[in-house]
Amino acid sequence: MTEIFQVTALCVTGALLALVVKRGSPESALLLTLASAVLVLLFLLKDLESLLSFLTELAERSGVPMELFVPLYKTVGIALVVRLGGSLCRDAGETALGAVVETAGAICALLAALPLLRSVLSLLLELME
Repeated sequence: MTEIFQVTALCVTGALLALVVKRGSPESALLLTLASAVLVLLFLLKDLESLLSFLTELAERSGVPMELFVPLYKTVGIALVVRLGGSLCRDAGETALGAVVETAGAICALLAALPLLRSVLSLLLELME
């Protein structure tokens, strides 16, 4: 719970500093925003490891093959990266590039989920026979 307060404080501080710097150097403001995002991710790395450990344990205990969970994890990772990348592009004033990042992310997410979709299709075909 305290992590969210620390993350919020770091992000708000980074945003305020970027706002002040933006007048003189928009490029520096964007780099400051990016640096804040990286710091937050590094700060949450330990918690992310705990979460991934739990998800691995959950997959092992559920009896569902791990190959079915991997596309799910990849898709979630892609969504998080795309959201951050799209927002950074919009902050830089490049709305069109933000939309391209989101479109590319949707395609990559579908590609990452393809093994799962193939498994579902195979299961449905078996049930229809």
